[in-house]
Amino acid sequence: MKKFFSGLFTLLLIAAIGGLVYLHPEFFNRQLDKIRGMYYVYKGDKALKKLKLQRAINYYNTALRLYPEHYGAWYNLGNIYVVYEDYYSAVDAYEKAFEYNPKMIIARMNYGIVSAEKLGDFDGAINQYDEIIKTKRHLLSIPFVYSNRKSYKVNKGLAYYNKGVAYKQKSIYIEDEWEYRRQYLLKALEAYKEACKILKKDYDARYNLALTYHLLGDYREAGLTYCKAIELNPMNYEAHYNLAILLRHLKYYKESLDELEKATTLITNSGGYNMASRQRYVFDVMNDVTRTILANSDNDLIEKLSDGPSQTSNVTYVNGKIVLTDDLDRAIIKNLRVCGAKEIFQEDIDDDYNEYDNVRYNVHVPGVE
Repeated sequence: MKKFFSGLFTLLLIAAIGGLVYLHPEFFNRQLDKIRGMYYVYKGDKALKKLKLQRAINYYNTALRLYPEHYGAWYNLGNIYVVYEDYYSAVDAYEKAFEYNPKMIIARMNYGIVSAEKLGDFDGAINQYDEIIKTKRHLLSIPFVYSNRKSYKVNKGLAYYNKGVAYKQKSIYIEDEWEYRRQYLLKALEAYKEACKILKKDYDARYNLALTYHLLGDYREAGLTYCKAIELNPMNYEAHYNLAILLRHLKYYKESLDELEKATTLITNSGGYNMASRQRYVFDVMNDVTRTILANSDNDLIEKLSDGPSQTSNVTYVNGKIVLTDDLDRAIIKNLRVCGAKEIFQEDIDDDYNEYDNVRYNVHVPGVE
């Protein structure tokens, strides 16, 4: 009896499947295509792990012809196109990924970065960063096990940061229309402020906020924010250098020279293919400050200069990161972290703005040498 009912159930199941195929052939074929598509996605993932990129592209394209809604395959395809520097294909693939999954933040983020950095489509990038900021994510939290709250906040902070970068880049490409430049810089400023609220210990967010204040002529906030960036990461030369430029403009020559020496020390120790050009760039400014000091006959500063440049530090680098080898290294880093000019900006200073500061005073804008 059991065998009879078992056989009957099997026959009914086959009949039901057959009826489904007969009555809804498109639905059945679509499910079959999804299964086949998933197989090719699996093959593409394996090829990608082995860095067989062209083979991965072929598998993903086959998979997506069968199962176009697979947003993960679109995302991986976009990443491969970036490696091949096929940026238009990359943004098309990322766009497909978040078309099928509107909450796929990483696809929107990559779309924005490639659009702004490689294609000059700043508005397209900004639109995607705004979408990330507006996206409401379900916050999953299992006590003592897992929470996605932090990653959600970090992604939002990065979206604000990248939005600021896009607006600042947009301002750089406008040469003569100062009012437009100012408006874009103000939007960049607001984006960086929001980024800093979330990414509280991020040097890049703080440095770019300072740089934007500087370009807008808000010297007090620029100086204080450069100092904050230096306190967060004293080993990056840009904040020291731009702070020195700002101090020179405000005629605080001693403090400017101190920061230039720190920038020179960092560039000398960091090495890299463009070290020589950066050294020459900073030395030119240092010589200009020195000539100003001599012209003004500041005896204290002349005496400081006669002692020679400060001793180059022996800070040790491994893979581009600082390694503390002894007490001397720690003392050097402590000295680099101290922003001696901070008190200057805590007082009232003259914030008269010159719209050409970024040219006349050689402010270092990242990506612009």
